[in-house]
Amino acid sequence: MVLTISRLGKGLVAINFYIAVLVLAGFCLLSISDGYSVFDFNGDLYGALDNNLRMMIVYLGMIELVVFFYCWLSKKFQVMTLVGFFLILMIESIQFYGEVNTVEIDESLPLFFLYTGLSHLAFGIMCIVDGNRLKQQTDEAP
Repeated sequence: MVLTISRLGKGLVAINFYIAVLVLAGFCLLSISDGYSVFDFNGDLYGALDNNLRMMIVYLGMIELVVFFYCWLSKKFQVMTLVGFFLILMIESIQFYGEVNTVEIDESLPLFFLYTGLSHLAFGIMCIVDGNRLKQQTDEAP
């Protein structure tokens, strides 16, 4: 029974992670165009500074895809712990960017980074724990 609950929990964390990857990459890449963007960038009001923020978000989506496919090909998702930590740090970084440059930041961006960051962090930690458990089992095998 405990094993079934553990597998179900791992499955839910994994499904949530893959959804978070799709959300992160999709929402970021949709930010290229005002018509499709999920976030409000107020480009007419702020001009170049706001377009810089938009391009940073787009680059973040592209980097997410590169890191994800590297991890998928190498079958080593432990690095997603660092990606999750970085995404959570982006909450404060984006607020700081807005204050320094007097650019209005969309209120949904912190929630976006919190969700995707926690999803990456949980999946990365799960992979680290599973990897350590597997290593320990192979070390104990005769």
